[in-house]
Amino acid sequence: MDQRLSLITLGVADLARSREFYESGLGWSKGNAEDEVAFYQLSNGLVLALWSRSQLAADARITDTGATFSGVTIAFNARSRAEVDTVLTQAQAAGGVITKPGEEQVWGGYSGYFADPDGHLWEVAFNPDWPIDESGRVTLG
Repeated sequence: MDQRLSLITLGVADLARSREFYESGLGWSKGNAEDEVAFYQLSNGLVLALWSRSQLAADARITDTGATFSGVTIAFNARSRAEVDTVLTQAQAAGGVITKPGEEQVWGGYSGYFADPDGHLWEVAFNPDWPIDESGRVTLG
């Protein structure tokens, strides 16, 4: 697994309120058309996502008690479906816990989740619409 971050997702209580803060308040531009999630291309190649906290917890197959789930995931975007499985296997072998195995997603990609030894969630995802350059920089498609 390359030493890099691709995407950070913040689980939010009110997506409209959060979008208002980032877009109107901070002047950020949303980089996608879907209404249920907001993606922001950052100048350093990272992507910040805002998504419903409850949907994020459900996607990772965890229970959000408010105490054990912070509402944040870190993402590693892979170049292929096979790389998703390889990274998940590597994380598990290193002591991580698979919370969701790699599987096809309704948005056309493939992803799974693991928790590191401290419980921090990582999504490992292949998105065919988001190219990754040689240095690992993700670009919103």
